[in-house]
Amino acid sequence: MSLRRYYVLFFIELDSRRVHLAGITANPTGAWTTQQARNLFLRPGRPVRFLIHDRAGQFVAAFDEIFRSEGATIIRTPPYTPVANAYAERWVGTVRRELLDRTIVLGAGHLRNQLHDYVEHDNRHRPHRGLGQRAPDRGDVVEFRPGQPIRQHTTCNGLINEYRQA
Repeated sequence: MSLRRYYVLFFIELDSRRVHLAGITANPTGAWTTQQARNLFLRPGRPVRFLIHDRAGQFVAAFDEIFRSEGATIIRTPPYTPVANAYAERWVGTVRRELLDRTIVLGAGHLRNQLHDYVEHDNRHRPHRGLGQRAPDRGDVVEFRPGQPIRQHTTCNGLINEYRQA
């Protein structure tokens, strides 16, 4: 078995912190990122007002044009300034700490399954400080009800525990 590097393309809605996993590849080309952008717009959702990305070679003019045609303004971050895209950098760090540092990835399919589970956990259950401790897909904070038992649910093949009242 040889080590292999995989690239993950994701989008974050800044106001809701909702993450969309777009794709995973070992060879991110401009054609691949452009196709992932087309696929993003096939899903029903809210309109995109802004797209913020770095100046990597995978973000070709055709990729930007997909978003421009949907009415988005393209913002390219300056070179070597991760703080210019702090939301994305924070999400990458969180995924690494909570999932990837504890996982031996066995291939692209395994990584895709793990990230799919993690994105679902992040969007539906993980509290976000910027949202008042709500998850992106929840409009409310779950209140504690005394006397109700608490149940543990695992996700990401047992790496992450979620706790809910029965």
